[in-house]
Amino acid sequence: MPVVTTDRATVHTLHGARFVSYASAGTGADRLRCWRVEIPAGVTGVEHTIDREEVLHVLTGAPVVTLDGDTTALQAGDTVVAPAGTALRIDNPGPDAAAAWATTVAGLRATLPDGTVVGPPWAQ
Repeated sequence: MPVVTTDRATVHTLHGARFVSYASAGTGADRLRCWRVEIPAGVTGVEHTIDREEVLHVLTGAPVVTLDGDTTALQAGDTVVAPAGTALRIDNPGPDAAAAWATTVAGLRATLPDGTVVGPPWAQ
């Protein structure tokens, strides 16, 4: 059974957030990708449209999620299920950092408002 310890996780940064990848092709995961996203206080996220379903479970803090223009304030314990094709943005307007656990299937791509397509390495 593969075990990914914290020191084996891969860290990426993008748009002011930190993505700590645990389940990936490099750690033996075949179809699922899982990571912890850490969002510092005061960060405004970047809207992106996802091509695969993504699930976010808030671990700490009080981030704000916008799905297709509908904004919801979250707290620890809340879960967001974002279907494929959803325009998604996560902000952290509060004074404390926020963290969430994210899961999707391998190959997720995100389209930015300017049309740029990103294949985040933690989701490939």
